Formats: sequence, C-alpha cells, structure tokens
Amino acid sequence: MFKNLPLFIGLRYTRSKRREGFVSFISGFSLFAMALGVMALIVVLSVMNGFDREIKSRLLMVVPHITGTSAQGVSAADIDDLRHSLLGEQSPVVEVTPLAQSFVMLSYQSQQLGLMMQATDPDWPSAALLQQQMLSGHVEQLRAGEFGIILGSQVARRLGVFVGDKLQLTLPKVSVTPAGIFPRIKSFVVTGIFQVGAQVDSSVSFVHQSDARKLLQLGERYQGVQLSLGDAYQADSWLANNAQLLEDINWRTWTQSMGTLFQAMRMEKLVVSLLLSVIIAVAAFNIVASLVLMVADKRSDIAVVRTLGASAGLVIKVFMVQGLAVGFMGIFVGTVLGCLLAVFIGDIVSFIETFIGVYLFDPSVYLISALPSRLLASDVALVVLSAAAISFLATLYPAWRAGQVLPAEALRYDR
Repeated sequence: MFKNLPLFIGLRYTRSKRREGFVSFISGFSLFAMALGVMALIVVLSVMNGFDREIKSRLLMVVPHITGTSAQGVSAADIDDLRHSLLGEQSPVVEVTPLAQSFVMLSYQSQQLGLMMQATDPDWPSAALLQQQMLSGHVEQLRAGEFGIILGSQVARRLGVFVGDKLQLTLPKVSVTPAGIFPRIKSFVVTGIFQVGAQVDSSVSFVHQSDARKLLQLGERYQGVQLSLGDAYQADSWLANNAQLLEDINWRTWTQSMGTLFQAMRMEKLVVSLLLSVIIAVAAFNIVASLVLMVADKRSDIAVVRTLGASAGLVIKVFMVQGLAVGFMGIFVGTVLGCLLAVFIGDIVSFIETFIGVYLFDPSVYLISALPSRLLASDVALVVLSAAAISFLATLYPAWRAGQVLPAEALRYDR
C-alpha cells in the first residue's frame, strides 16, 4: 500500500474540486491541448505520407527505377545479353530498355524552355505505362523518322502548344561547317501530352528512340540502359548487390535522380512537424502552471504528509504522477482520435464535400479526387514518445519545488 501511495495521492489530486476549480481548469486545458497536438501531428503526418506515396507512384510510371550510363555507349548486343541475364521468374527485374537522353531547349514562337529529352518506343513495355498518363494523343503516334515529341502538361502550358503544333528543338551541341559554327536545331511535331502530377510534367519530354539516336549521333549504340523492378522501393538494395553488371557503367537509382524532390518533401514534413509541436509545448507549459499552482495550494497537505514521515522523494513522485497522468491521458485521447481520423480522413472529406456541395479536390483541376492518407506506426510511435518525454520533463521542476517545502514553514501560518 505504501509503495502505491504516490500513485494514489497523485491520481486523486487530478480530480476536480470546487475549491481548486481554477487549477482543475488549467489541468483540463492541458489535457485538451496535449490531445489536440498529438492528434494534429498524427493526421498531418499521415496525409503527407499519403501525398508522398501518391507522387512516388505517379513518378515511377514514367521514371526508370535504375539507370546505367556509359561514356563509350552500350551496344544493342550488350543490352540483349544483360536482358537475358537479368530477366527471369525469380528476378526482381521485369524490364530492360535502352537509354538515350539529353538536355535540350524547346522553342515555340517567343517562348523557350529547357528540359530533358528521353527516348522511348511504342514497342517497349514502358510505353504502355506512359500511355496511361496521356491527356491527349497516343504513344503509338511516335514513329521513326517523323520526329514527333510527347510533352508534359506543364511544358505544353508554358509554351502554349497543343497536339499538332510544330516547335524547334535545340541540342547542346554545335555543327561545324565551312560557313561557320551553328547550333543543332530540329523541328518537331507535338504528338501527345501527358500528365503525371509531379516534377516530370515540367522537365521531361519523349521522342522516338530512333530519332533520339539520330539527333545525338549515337549510330547503333545507346548511352546506357534502364531497368524496371517489380518493386521500385527495392532499387537501392538490389543495386547494392548487383552493381557489377557491366563494366564501365555508372548506375543510379530513381531515389538518387529525384533526390532533390524527395529531400524537399522530407524537409517540408519536418518543418510542419516542428510547427505543430508548438501545440504540445503549450500543453507542457500548462502542465507546469497547473502543478505550480497545485503545489502552492497544497503546501499544508505536503507539510502534514512530511510530518507523518513521508520523504521529499515521495512528495516529488506524487506531483510527478499528477502531471504525467494529465499528459498521458491527453496523449492517449489524441492518439486514438488521430489514428481514427487518419484512417478515415478521405471518407470524412468526401462526406463533407457531398454535404456542402463544394469539392476541395475537383478532378477536373487536381490529379486526385480524394485526400490521400497513409498511417505509419513509426510516425505514431515517434509522436507518442516525444509527447511523453515532454510531459515528463514538464513535471520535474514543479515536483522538485514540492519536495523542497519545509513542514515547519508551511504550517507556521496555517490556520
């Protein structure tokens, strides 16, 4: 019984009494703020995880999972040998395609825009994935020798072009002639427009692989090779175990080529988490305030308990239990509500949109029709542990103050 005395007294102090109404109000406000902060963090992190998954899934439809480049180029025979060695029933590699790409500048009337030109072919399996993202036109309209080009939606919008328009493509190379040095320029016809909803919409275009090799003067060779895996998230681990596939080839995964985008997303997630953590900090300060006021109100009770033989450590534990009880109750409520809201946030938003008749994500404007969410146990654990640590730290100073109360001084003026 004596071992549980701090727990018994501390939990009893959390109950509301009429004489301690103001202290109880601060404790209740602390519980509410803690629950609100934990819930907001869990929901926001889950929504950001959902957007991260949505963007990555869209990117991986047009971005190769692993890219290998060589300064000497790669022959078609080498690519066939690599295809035979990598493809199989038990292999995670599902596609091996040649690579030909270059930075170019597109010009239409008075508009210019720099981007990456990539080679594709209607017969390649990757073209089927690109076709799923087409807004206008078809990948099959890319034919060798016709110099057609497929643009991202953002590129087409910025240049002001549509299917059938002609534009100028300038390569970062020059042609040396007896008349002088001239930039290499070629006219292309827009045959299609795709939209993924990510960075590639404004930075990538596709041309037929035969036209790309002709422009880049590659002959029958390619700049490298592209690999697609059944699970794109295994690209880094697979490459670490199979880096020596061909000599003189530099391998790079999609996480490295899109590293800037994903780093910005991680930074955004971190900043938002820190901003929402202010709510938990406010709850912690409220716990400190309520405990300080409780210590001042309970000085006579502390003196009586100390006179009966209680140690300063026992008094400290009593007020630590009181503060942790408020904090942990808020964390529990916030975790339950946050997890439920994170799981059903899409359905809740859809219900609100239907009820009020206003759509937050209009499918004709946005690429998504519902709010994505992905609840991760690691995020929940991090939020709960961080909130628990803050609550624990918030109880230390008031509890220490309670342990320093001297019985004689506290009872001298008590009536």
